[in-house]
Amino acid sequence: MYLENSFMLLEFLKNSGYLKNPPHKLWWPNTGEFEVILGAILVQNTRWEQAFIAIDKLRNNKLLSLEKIANMKEIELQTYINNVGFYKRKSTRIIAICQNILETFGDFDCFCVNVSREWLLAQKGIGCESADSILCYGALRDEMVADNYTYKLLRFYGYELDNYEDIKEWLVSGLLENYESVCKLYNKEIGLNELYARFHGKIVDYCKDHKEVLCQK
Repeated sequence: MYLENSFMLLEFLKNSGYLKNPPHKLWWPNTGEFEVILGAILVQNTRWEQAFIAIDKLRNNKLLSLEKIANMKEIELQTYINNVGFYKRKSTRIIAICQNILETFGDFDCFCVNVSREWLLAQKGIGCESADSILCYGALRDEMVADNYTYKLLRFYGYELDNYEDIKEWLVSGLLENYESVCKLYNKEIGLNELYARFHGKIVDYCKDHKEVLCQK
């Protein structure tokens, strides 16, 4: 298959049935909630399933809130997230970003309205993918996530885009340049936040189904 632009990829994935009936509208569980910040950090170098097991541990113990985690000791948080990779380092970074959110924004709602990508990237342990995940799924902003699945998929189809920002630009530009066709594909005028989130979800689901093939190249 030849991919001239990202719209062709979206069209292929949608027509192939990916994310046709997602368990969550925007694919990531509990979008618009504080837990997206935790998930974006916990999932680094870790399977999704393990990250969400850790989040559920906190939820079941009524600790899944910005304020409670900001006031936790690292050793305490570690007992709830010790199933994920680099959990000691992540406990430090999670507590730090929670404290910084409270100090800078006051609460999660204000954070969602006012946070910038630059502010997130200045936080220890937050890279481009994590920042965009938090903005797209947590703050419900119009940000596209370009993860390692996307890199592998584009490399498989002949694109040599090693830089995160270049991959993100390729994804976004093809959608914006063909936005009218995107709306026809969805039979509605779809918002960019929903579009970017669902496109990302389709890419991840497709890559999981074709992991062995994509890793061969």
